[in-house]
Amino acid sequence: MVATPRINVVFVTVLCDREQQQFTLSTHIHLTMPRFKLATRIPHKFRLSTTIVVPFVVQIVVAVGLVGYLSYRNGQESVNRLASQVRIEVASRTQQVLEAYFKTPPQITKTNINALRLNHIDLENKESVERYFTSQLQIYPLLASMFVGTPDGTMIFVGRELDGSLVSSTTETFPQRAFHKLDSEGNHRQFIKYDKFDPRVRAWYKNALAQKGQTWTIYQSSVTSKLVIAAVYPYYDREGNLVAVFSNPIMLQGIANFLKSLKISATGQVFVMEQNGSLIATSTGDEAVAPSGKNGDAKQIKAIQSQNLQIAMSAKYLQEKFGDFKQFQGLQEFDFDMDGKKQYLLVQPYSDGKGLDFLVVVVVPESDFMEQINQNTRNTILFSMTALVLAILVGMMTSRLITAPILRVYQAANQLAMGDLDQQVPSSPIAEISELSNAFNKMSGQLKESFETLEDKVKERTADLAIANQEINTLNQNLKADNLRLGTELDVVRQMQMMILPNAEELEIEGLDIAAYMDAADDVGGDYYEVLNIDGMVTLGIGDVTGHGLESGILMLMTQTAVRTLKESGEIDPLKFLDVLNRTLYKNVQRINSEKCLTLSILNYTNGKVSISGQHEETIVVRKNGAIERIDTIDLGFPIALDGDITAFINQIIVDLESGDGLVLYTDGIPEACNMQQKLYGMEKMCDVISQSWDLSADKIKEAIIDDVRRHIGEQKVFDDITLLILKRN
Repeated sequence: MVATPRINVVFVTVLCDREQQQFTLSTHIHLTMPRFKLATRIPHKFRLSTTIVVPFVVQIVVAVGLVGYLSYRNGQESVNRLASQVRIEVASRTQQVLEAYFKTPPQITKTNINALRLNHIDLENKESVERYFTSQLQIYPLLASMFVGTPDGTMIFVGRELDGSLVSSTTETFPQRAFHKLDSEGNHRQFIKYDKFDPRVRAWYKNALAQKGQTWTIYQSSVTSKLVIAAVYPYYDREGNLVAVFSNPIMLQGIANFLKSLKISATGQVFVMEQNGSLIATSTGDEAVAPSGKNGDAKQIKAIQSQNLQIAMSAKYLQEKFGDFKQFQGLQEFDFDMDGKKQYLLVQPYSDGKGLDFLVVVVVPESDFMEQINQNTRNTILFSMTALVLAILVGMMTSRLITAPILRVYQAANQLAMGDLDQQVPSSPIAEISELSNAFNKMSGQLKESFETLEDKVKERTADLAIANQEINTLNQNLKADNLRLGTELDVVRQMQMMILPNAEELEIEGLDIAAYMDAADDVGGDYYEVLNIDGMVTLGIGDVTGHGLESGILMLMTQTAVRTLKESGEIDPLKFLDVLNRTLYKNVQRINSEKCLTLSILNYTNGKVSISGQHEETIVVRKNGAIERIDTIDLGFPIALDGDITAFINQIIVDLESGDGLVLYTDGIPEACNMQQKLYGMEKMCDVISQSWDLSADKIKEAIIDDVRRHIGEQKVFDDITLLILKRN
């Protein structure tokens, strides 16, 4: 083969720098297209017809031989992946339903308490309360019933029967209560019966008093005889006296209905159980409770005792492997044998942080997936054998049709390689080869025309890219200037926030040991704390502005200024203090057209007595022996800057502090801090750390709490500001 240079070819390269947003164009015009002559004889080569048919047939034969083995092996791997995906998807959907299912009852309970606090309902007017409950049940179809019990044994109840109709059960003369059928507006339509009932002996009533706050109770409904779970919440007046216990049950049957609707696999199951092993709901539709007891109590069925063998064996496996059901901290997957058949198992814990601790368990037999895969493997082999026979026949016919036109194209290509760009290739009945012939015929003229115009196009593109680079550079400079200005503004606000916080000298007050800590999640935070010592009165303030960023930071600065001004003016009355503060900030927020507000607690300490006013997180009172007392501030105020007049909601309580006693104030960034598994840090854990370290100094207590919170968070991103204020009487 002899080659000589003849035709120059131009290559154009465009490089893009994404960071600098610039383009570089380079031109290379140096490569030659050689002229060469092919040998006319090709000894010891295969014929074209043989080359077309034989390799194709060999490939199919090899594929047919391997397909059975590979199909089974790949199918086994696919089963593992598919079973895992199915289990995770089912568990995820179940988690979402549980979150939605258990979200409404606590909200309705708080709504009813607020209605009572604001005198929208009167427990003395029982029929009016029945009508109010009826309207609530019509708005929230998930609720099974709604009722309230009082310390004198009175109960007002409205619930749904199995057919969906409404019935009331209200105490007339203790302990006698009357049942009535109700119309759609909550009016008595028909008397049913009398019975004797004392809510004070019921589990939901006792649990609410024991917790002194919101909790959950599972029991058997006296109306439907079905298992229900109730969100209960006691309501106390300002003197701390119990007024009533509200409860909003929901039917656990709804969870079972959802689980039954899930399409897992042919025989796969999903069930939900408590951490003590008791069943809550199953996808089989089996009852999770057996009624027993005179007080409507229910005996829940243990998962390990379920009549469904798959559920019972899954629970037994988990119990034998872990000892109990409280060891699960996140999603875990297992497999086990049941009667010689492999079962895939997934366990995922669910907790709402308010008493609900469930386990979602998904079990899927391997055979549900392998049966279809085995069938697919057999079908694949059958189809492959058929394709082999057809390929041999079609290949032989195709080779004959292609050989002659290909030889003509070969001859034309040989002439083109010799430098004859005007070579004409005869047409072919095969469309693709005919198109190839036309391409050869046009190639010479197109190459000549391209060489003449290519250099001009390169110059034109180079000029365009130069203009684009200039525009991009100008845009970068503008963006840098804007970023610098915005960053400077945020730095100023952040520095102002840090400058107005109490310094170390202000925290040194005779007779007291005080420590404080604040860490903003963003550059500009929304948390606030204050320590003021004016005329012998020590004032502590702690607040949390909604959101983060510039607006939240500005509202925090306004709050600090307003609090300082009011204290310096000598205002000590909590009602007037918070009223003036609220009106001032509310008008400022309206002026700047913002929707920000904040929760705020103000504490005044004098001679061992502390007055607490304003609505914020719980105030933690710690006694010298480490005992914890948690004070709910929900009845002591209202969010600041949310409404123009909050005087009706402002109240205060007085707490005595002896030597060694103290207070811990915080924002929700501590108890609501999440780890990588989305588990909250929680109040209980914080209280344990406080109690165990209370014999130390305030600064050491602060370090113990913050260190424990940081360990809990781990590598998770911090989403909220963290603020902590500790006062300890020497």
